[in-house]
Amino acid sequence: MSQAMITFALPKGRLFTVARSLLQDAGLMQGSMEEGGRRLISIDEEAGLRYLICRAADVPIFVENGAADLGIAGKDVILEQGKEICELLDLKAGACRFVVAVPADRQQDFARGLPGFVARYGQLRVATKFPRVAQSYLYSQGLPGEIIKLSGNVELAPLVGLAEVIIDLVSSGRTLKENNLVAVAEITGATARLVANRVAYRLKYERLAGIVAAIKTVVDTLEV
Repeated sequence: MSQAMITFALPKGRLFTVARSLLQDAGLMQGSMEEGGRRLISIDEEAGLRYLICRAADVPIFVENGAADLGIAGKDVILEQGKEICELLDLKAGACRFVVAVPADRQQDFARGLPGFVARYGQLRVATKFPRVAQSYLYSQGLPGEIIKLSGNVELAPLVGLAEVIIDLVSSGRTLKENNLVAVAEITGATARLVANRVAYRLKYERLAGIVAAIKTVVDTLEV
């Protein structure tokens, strides 16, 4: 009797190569799988695995709604979307961090942190692509503030007076530096995570636990 097919959602973009290499090292992906082209589904009949290639931001949506049993998603996406999924494993890859950043010439205004800035200027406008993360951070700090959601190039906002600060995801910090911005606070780090559909993780636990264990073995060898 053939075993049920397990569906795995993989992200396009910066995490795709990481995900593919990890799955191949874990013996879960036979042969090669390319990100480009029109082929969005790949099936490994022998292993009983089906792979979906989708936008990184859509991985938690596929997983939450049961279109995929497992997925690889950035912690940044998980935090921003707040989907009802199981976070199973930190994959220790694709590291980046959420930071609060301001123009370099206003860095001194933040010497006492955001509360000091608000006390001095009476307002705090935050430009970000991640309004949920930004709002959660302001709540955690007990700060009032206006969240201005942008789709990209948030670095422009404080430079043209749209906002006092930005909250953004950075890796090297190069983009901040090139736009004369500096990070004044770090909110949290973010790495790639293995996630699962909650119902599937209960009903298909035996199969999924084996896959998770194989991936964890590879991740453990990568840790410093």
